[in-house]
Amino acid sequence: MKTLLRNAMILTMKENEDIFHGEIVIEDGKITFIGDIARDDNYDSIIECDNNLIMPGFKNAHAHSAMSFARSCSDDLSLSSWLNDCIFPMEANIAPEDQYYLSKVSILEYLTSGITACFDMYYNPMEMLRASEDIGFRCVLLGTVTKYRESVQEMVEAYKTINNPVLHPLVTYRLGYHAEYTCTDEILSELAKAANELKTPIFTHLSETENEVRECIDRHSCTPIEYMERLGLLNYGGGGFHCVHVSDHDIEIFKKRGLHMVTCPGSNSKLASGIALVDRFIHEGINVAIGTDGAGSNNGLDFFYEMRLAAVLQKLINKDPSAGQALDYLKAATVGGARAMGLDNCDVLDIGKCADIIMIDLSRPNMQPINNISKNIVYSGSKDNIKMTMINGRVLYKDGKFFINEPIDAIYEKAQEITDRLKSH
Repeated sequence: MKTLLRNAMILTMKENEDIFHGEIVIEDGKITFIGDIARDDNYDSIIECDNNLIMPGFKNAHAHSAMSFARSCSDDLSLSSWLNDCIFPMEANIAPEDQYYLSKVSILEYLTSGITACFDMYYNPMEMLRASEDIGFRCVLLGTVTKYRESVQEMVEAYKTINNPVLHPLVTYRLGYHAEYTCTDEILSELAKAANELKTPIFTHLSETENEVRECIDRHSCTPIEYMERLGLLNYGGGGFHCVHVSDHDIEIFKKRGLHMVTCPGSNSKLASGIALVDRFIHEGINVAIGTDGAGSNNGLDFFYEMRLAAVLQKLINKDPSAGQALDYLKAATVGGARAMGLDNCDVLDIGKCADIIMIDLSRPNMQPINNISKNIVYSGSKDNIKMTMINGRVLYKDGKFFINEPIDAIYEKAQEITDRLKSH
């Protein structure tokens, strides 16, 4: 299959490369040409871009896709109450197959927001794998071991089974744990041993609330990230989600281990967890990515909202309008997320890279008049501007319509049926 994207404004997200007018050729899911004019007339498909913007898709670097069941039924609670009084009781009644349908709802929402890949942290990863592959969505699955569910051995088996590019070209798997406070010392020591044997990074919820950090210090006389370092969990890198309450020494460990910081401003704001000092991480040379978290704690899975909120909150907490530079957060939403997720094959638009591409509609009033397109995406862009979402060269969403080979209404009906059952318990 050979496709031409014609008459486009192109933002490659390569370092120091400006937006330019040109064309892109895609063959078998890969970019084979990017430049002024493609010198070929032999195409299976031609997509007229009409001077709209083509750029890499957003990478949602922290998600719980199956948690669409909790959207707007677990609001206005502290993180502790949200987890223990609402989420954990509902999750106790979820069947693995339920996650397949619930995850599809989130994937559809990702597509409308220009998200072409997510870093999905949830139990029963084979269900999200099935949902992703059936729709054609790119996903990095993350283990979620706790003292209640999943084991290190189950994660190791999933790691060895899923990380097969021939069988699962769109899906990969990494080791992780829910949080320090939901694991035992023995579990984390076993996980460190597995990560060191596999030479693989570790990711987790990290320093999300003041209470989490204080209780970890009470238990171990150190912060959560210091505890990870002590146990040898970071020998092959990894990172943390949220990272709201961190010390100078915590940041030193991030730098030393080459860790990734994933900020989730929507969820952290809604749960009143605090504002992460994201600019500090950026200025320290630490890779920053952005995540939506799940629909239970954030409700909407809107990447434009997350980018804008991430940037403007830095201005607020630093009391400095020059903080939260828009281009830093556009980079975090694309290249930063790809790096954190290990998706170096679809971080920027370039020859040989995967064709995970979105089209931004520049004709919408929130993009006019045109002064600075890149900054406009962050400060005034919206899901309304997503004209097309393409993954691996395949258009999955265009002009408000999905192209996924199954009825959308059937997905919604099944998800509603599951949600009603979970709420009734």
